[in-house]
Amino acid sequence: MRISVIEARDLPEAWFLCLRKTLAEGCEYKIERGSYAGQHRKELDFVVLKVKNPETRPLTPDVPQGVPAPTTMEYIESYLPYLMTAHRAEGEQYTYGQYLENQITEVIRMYKEDGLNTNQAFMAVGDSQSIFLDDPPCLRGIDTRIRDGRLHFFVYFRSWDMWAGFPSNLAALQLLKEYMASEIGVGDGEMIASSKGLHLYEYTWELAKTAAGLSQEIRS
Repeated sequence: MRISVIEARDLPEAWFLCLRKTLAEGCEYKIERGSYAGQHRKELDFVVLKVKNPETRPLTPDVPQGVPAPTTMEYIESYLPYLMTAHRAEGEQYTYGQYLENQITEVIRMYKEDGLNTNQAFMAVGDSQSIFLDDPPCLRGIDTRIRDGRLHFFVYFRSWDMWAGFPSNLAALQLLKEYMASEIGVGDGEMIASSKGLHLYEYTWELAKTAAGLSQEIRS
């Protein structure tokens, strides 16, 4: 198993670097269960991503002319309630917010009332019944740390769609981090993300190659 370590200045650069890494080094396989079963993915074995200045605007990546944008700020702002509140739209099996809403409040309270030096401010997504869902949550945890007066996030995704999920997920998590830092009364810090399932679906490979500025053939 190869561990890929990627460091980026900001969220757009993080997306760009991860695209290139996934295209160049991702393991190609046919999906037997899960989203797009029967199609192929290119996937990194395990990735650790550090974004030093995730607050830098814009939060969304810029793509070459002719390549559809993977996300927009308008979409990200509409996605925030899914991340932060327990409201579920009709047909949704779950939202991240149903697990996180009360934990967000408690983590803010914990830091404000009990002190900044703790390792207990971890927010979990999913429960023992999640394994039985047709599509279990991809984001599984948000760990936090306050160091040097700044709130840092450590997030883990069991499966992570590089094209459609990654840029929206990280931008929304950044907005959540900024909100929590403001409520706690500290500065905004780094974003550390990890996953054993960062991938590109086959239908995005040509788009990803163009966006990443790669000219070589994706498939051998």
